[in-house]
Amino acid sequence: MTHGPAVVLVGPPGAGKTTIGALLAQRLGVGMRDTDTDIEETAGKPIPDIFLDQGEPHFRELERQAVRTAVTEHDGVLSLGGGAVMDASTRALLAGLPVVFLDVALADAVRRVGLDAPRPLLAINPRQQWRTLMEQRRPLYTEVARAVVSTEGRSPEEVAEAVLDALELKQA
Repeated sequence: MTHGPAVVLVGPPGAGKTTIGALLAQRLGVGMRDTDTDIEETAGKPIPDIFLDQGEPHFRELERQAVRTAVTEHDGVLSLGGGAVMDASTRALLAGLPVVFLDVALADAVRRVGLDAPRPLLAINPRQQWRTLMEQRRPLYTEVARAVVSTEGRSPEEVAEAVLDALELKQA
């Protein structure tokens, strides 16, 4: 058994990281951890409030710490926040791990996230903001990923199966 997460999911808001992560954890018989949840528990408030009260740089530092801790402590399925890959030290930490980039089309992401969801970086003109985020982040998602799995036209169960196949993992 290798140390570290069995699967690490990365991708933009609306890719389904939490949903797919839960399905993978169930199929593999391991725990599921989401660094956004860890950040909210550490800060004692929702992520939009962290952005509003302390700003994005403070949030990104909390995110760096959360990812570092989770990669070290967790051996199940790990879901990272959409912007975690922006940090070079986080990308270095992910090197060699079973990282999967869940690639999602804009229309699917918008439908899943919803235009009124409390996503600080998508607050104004969500579609354009999402496109801009993807232009910045897509090369970083692919850089850290061992596999890229498209979610387009697939059910969560089909995406989870594709992740297991891509990483050649056996279900529990």
